[in-house]
Amino acid sequence: MSAEHEQTFAENRRLLFSIAYEILGSVVDAEDVLHDSYLRWVDVDLAPVENPRAYLAQIVTRQALGVLRSAARRREEYIGPWLPEPLAAASEGGVEHVLTGEAVTTAMLLVLETLTPVQRAVFVLREVFAFSYAEIATAVGKSEAAVRQLNQRARDRVHEKRPTAIATPAEAQSVAERFSIAAATGNVQALMDVLAPDVVFIGDGGGVVSAVRRPVFGPDKVARLVIGLFQKGFRMGEVGVHFGVYNAMPTVAATLDGVLDQVTSIEVTEGVVTAVYCVRNPDKLRAVRIPE
Repeated sequence: MSAEHEQTFAENRRLLFSIAYEILGSVVDAEDVLHDSYLRWVDVDLAPVENPRAYLAQIVTRQALGVLRSAARRREEYIGPWLPEPLAAASEGGVEHVLTGEAVTTAMLLVLETLTPVQRAVFVLREVFAFSYAEIATAVGKSEAAVRQLNQRARDRVHEKRPTAIATPAEAQSVAERFSIAAATGNVQALMDVLAPDVVFIGDGGGVVSAVRRPVFGPDKVARLVIGLFQKGFRMGEVGVHFGVYNAMPTVAATLDGVLDQVTSIEVTEGVVTAVYCVRNPDKLRAVRIPE
C-alpha cells in the first residue's frame, strides 16, 4: 500500500459509500463493500490507471453487485416488508455520503428494488452520479450499447413507479409536524386531514420484532394504526421522540426507555402524507445515531 493509494481512496470515499448504499440500500453492507474494495484497491498498480475515480467506482460497483445478488436471495425469505436502512442527512458515526434529494429517499430505493441488479447499478452510476456510458460499461462488464439499453429500461421503470417527486424536508416540515402532533395526541381526524387518499404505511420488523406484515392503505386505517402504535409505546415505558432527516425525508426516531425502538420517515407529496415508512428491525438500527 502506498500513500497515493490511501489518499486517493480517502478523497473518493464519500462518493464510493454513496454508490454502494444506493445499489444496496444498506449502510452496513455499503461499509462492508468499501472495506473489501479498499483491500482490492491497495493491490492495484496505479501506473496505468488514468482515472482513479472511475476505477474505484468500478471496484465498488462490482463488489456491490455481488452483495446485491446474495441479498436478493435473502430478501425472498425476509419476513414482512423490506425497507432500506435509515441514512441520516449528514455524517453519522463516521459514515459520510454525497447523496441528497430524491435519489436517497426510501420511495426511490424501493423502486430500485424492482430493477435487476445490473439495471440498478447502471441507473445509479448514470442517473445519480453521471458516469459516462463507457465507464459504466467497464464497471458492469457490458457493451456501451447494452448499457444504454439497460439504463433506458431502468429510467422507464422508475418513471412509471415515481412520476411525481416528493417534497424536500424543508417543504414537508409543517405537514410532518402536524402528522406527528396528531399521532402523539391521538387526534384521529387531525391525522386523517394530512393523509393522502392513497397513503400507505409500511413497517419493517424483519421477523425480529413486531411490525405489520403487510402494507396498510387508506387514511382511516393508517391513522388508527399510527395512533395505536403511539399509545402502545406509552404503555410499555418512557417514550422519547426525536426529530431528524433520514433518506431526505422528515423522520421521527422513537426511543423506549432510552433505547432506539423505531425510525419512522414521513413522505410528503403535494402537501399531504403519501407514505409512512417505519423501520423497527434492530439489525437496521445499529448504525443509527439518535438525533439531538
